[in-house]
Amino acid sequence: PAPTPAAAGGFDFAALQALATEQNPIVGYFDPLELSTKDFFDEGNTATIAFLRQAEIKHGRVAMAGFVGYLVHAQGITWPFKMTIDGDSWPTLADAGSVPALWDKIPEGAKWQIIAAVGCLEWYDEWQFTSEGMELDADKPKHYMRGGMPGKYPAFGGYPLNLFDPFGLFKKASEEKKARGRLAEVNNGRLAMLGLFSLISEATVPGSVPALKDIIPPYDGNVMIPFSGDFSIFS
Repeated sequence: PAPTPAAAGGFDFAALQALATEQNPIVGYFDPLELSTKDFFDEGNTATIAFLRQAEIKHGRVAMAGFVGYLVHAQGITWPFKMTIDGDSWPTLADAGSVPALWDKIPEGAKWQIIAAVGCLEWYDEWQFTSEGMELDADKPKHYMRGGMPGKYPAFGGYPLNLFDPFGLFKKASEEKKARGRLAEVNNGRLAMLGLFSLISEATVPGSVPALKDIIPPYDGNVMIPFSGDFSIFS
């Protein structure tokens, strides 16, 4: 089915195809499930495309952090301070046996702190209204499904550092340089998603990634059930 026409000034299906070719001239536009032709949440095709672009950028950023984190933990590196106030040390690779098992070794409270912190960041990104009422916050960028730029995280008002570019290194960058950076971020995120899943796949199913055979220690847990090792709150 053909996508619905874009709203005035919106990033429509044709623009998405052009962007895909710019991001990767060899692969070009690739959407076998035709998700970018759909209408999610009855918001129109342009909003759907924005939703999908935001989701890809967000997953790419998480994957980049996860890939680097996996490599750091694979070297046995931990924080220099204790894990808990009681003085418990961080789990080590020698004790856990593999990188994914380190997650199973941390306390349940620590897992909830991580999930809650990510949830707060997500809420701040999505919430568009002022604290005084239900008026749109003029200090926040326009929502990505309302014509805003996907992936643009709002600044923390009143705080010295922001999540993106906390030291203002890119403030003077030209628009061309910023555009190249956005293309590189998407491509790096896609590569990181493949890279992270290759590490997890080899750990879970030894030999599934021949290039990593006998390099990645095996993991006998279930990576799709993050609380399988400790979820006592519901037990």
